[in-house]
Amino acid sequence: MSPDPLARHRPNVGVVLFHPDGRVWLGRRNQQPPPYNWQFPQGGVDDGEDLLDAARRELAEETGVVSATLLGRTEGWIAYDFPPELVGSKRARGWAGQKQVWFAFRFIGEETEIDLEAHGEVEFDAWTWGKLDETPELIVPFKRGVYEQVVAAFGKFVAGD
Repeated sequence: MSPDPLARHRPNVGVVLFHPDGRVWLGRRNQQPPPYNWQFPQGGVDDGEDLLDAARRELAEETGVVSATLLGRTEGWIAYDFPPELVGSKRARGWAGQKQVWFAFRFIGEETEIDLEAHGEVEFDAWTWGKLDETPELIVPFKRGVYEQVVAAFGKFVAGD
């Protein structure tokens, strides 16, 4: 048996929150300069945590949103490597990158529910609704391939399925 090629990739979940009209929620990374400072909510999976539970937790922590129904998820892991110039705590802890499962939810609440300070640790300093197919151009280049796969997987939810 060959070793797991993703063993050094941190388990992570990503969330695409769809507005009822098909647009998607995007957050601007807190205090990160443009141009590539918009992204979907995402975060690490705690030891033993169910992936769907992790996705709902990350969505609530980063956006305040709890009023959302599950539309679907990606199969298997979608991985990316951290670029060599990225110096941060995840790389310092020995992670080569992240492996993600992505979840699509439909927002069923009121926009007043969105609270970027819901968790105390602010990930985003602004938010907007955008078009799913435009998101790969907004993300940092080393995550672009992941976003292209997510767009392909979740494009069917744009029309409100």
